[in-house]
Amino acid sequence: MTLHDLLAQAVDDLLPRARSDLAHLVACRSVFDRAIEPVSQCVAAASLTESLFSETGLATSTMRTPDGSLAVIARHRMKGRPRILFYTHHDVVPAGALSDWDGNPWVLTERDGRWYGRGAADCKGNIVAILTALRAVREVLGRLPTEVGVVVEGSEEQSSGGMEALARERPKLVRADAIVIADTGNVALGQPTFTTSLRGTGSVRFTVETMAAPAHSGKYGGAAPDALQALVTALASLRASDGSTTIDGLEADGVWPGAPYAADLFAQDAALLDGVAPLAGPGDPHDGAIADLLWARPAATVLAIDAPPLAQVTAAVQGRARAIVNLRVPPHMDVVEAQRLLGEHLERHTPYGRTEIRSLSLGRGFAARTDGPAYDSMRRAMRAAFGREPVTTGQGGSIPLAVALQELHSRAEIMLLGVEEPLCRIHAPNESVDPGEIQRTALAMALFVCSMAGLEPGDDLPDP
Repeated sequence: MTLHDLLAQAVDDLLPRARSDLAHLVACRSVFDRAIEPVSQCVAAASLTESLFSETGLATSTMRTPDGSLAVIARHRMKGRPRILFYTHHDVVPAGALSDWDGNPWVLTERDGRWYGRGAADCKGNIVAILTALRAVREVLGRLPTEVGVVVEGSEEQSSGGMEALARERPKLVRADAIVIADTGNVALGQPTFTTSLRGTGSVRFTVETMAAPAHSGKYGGAAPDALQALVTALASLRASDGSTTIDGLEADGVWPGAPYAADLFAQDAALLDGVAPLAGPGDPHDGAIADLLWARPAATVLAIDAPPLAQVTAAVQGRARAIVNLRVPPHMDVVEAQRLLGEHLERHTPYGRTEIRSLSLGRGFAARTDGPAYDSMRRAMRAAFGREPVTTGQGGSIPLAVALQELHSRAEIMLLGVEEPLCRIHAPNESVDPGEIQRTALAMALFVCSMAGLEPGDDLPDP
């Protein structure tokens, strides 16, 4: 039988174990925020994760990172062989209102062939995919044929930088020839996908002040400088009616070289209302217009505004108003310079009043180098596992650790992939994962481990 056939059978046989492991992981309410869930839940998730990887024969340990979270470190050493590092995380976002879920978010539940639960896809589904891959390789070959490391951090969703800080303090922990960041996924169910671009990000707090206190709109309205109106006027200048970002001096004509994003698929993924079309940017819409806006051009988004809520309305002109504006930029763009241009634009387009711009966050973008031998190995592995040619996509979110790993180990090939796809609804109620996606991703990872050791999917092997 071929290596592909043997590994595919092993992964199939291991799928019930993957479901059991995922159920136990989902049961850990591992939100890294003691105000939401007890610390013991994160400790339990880390302990379980370490135990599971220990069972695969890796030497494991749990390390406390500078932000107080627990990272699981596992390693199979094999001197002189290529080194692979798998990364993912065991923490999750809060479940939110339980009434928004069709079941208990902390109990893995199967409905219509999908497995539901908080973290089922992001990212505990990726944990079990890695586990299944390593188990399958050991079952078929009797051993791991190359050096393999695993890092599973515990605070990724909080963006508190625990694992990034630990990696910078101890770069040998994350040294590898090929790094697989299992924290993204496929553009569609069953379509193998590399995420090759992550936007840089920066948020600012924008304040407009005009009066020491609100003024009665009947007595002063018309002549009183309305801070809220000034704020809204400045915010409106950030985007054109076609959706393009219009920050003075900021390039906004990039073209995405990877797979396009069909308008109907985007409308479905983003849950657009009937009769509402996606923004397409300037000029005639084309197949790549949405992908251009998402991954090749900057985008400014108003995240929040401080203004009186409707329930507390009074007849008053506001003397102070604030907003949080988030800017996302493609990885080739200098995010520091872009944030500066954003601030200057807001000040310039505020018609009256005093303004203050304060930087709240800043994160560099990431662009993968995709022309190396490890990428070629993973392409072959994904093609064999999914039966389809892989495509490339971008992602709006930032993964600071990807940037740190690129800086620490510039020669390493870093690839982003995983079990997620649009139907997973990560970070939302009723998060789920398709078990077939875990199966296919695990098989691709198993084939990749073997390929890095010189074994290819079509190689004939004796039955184990």
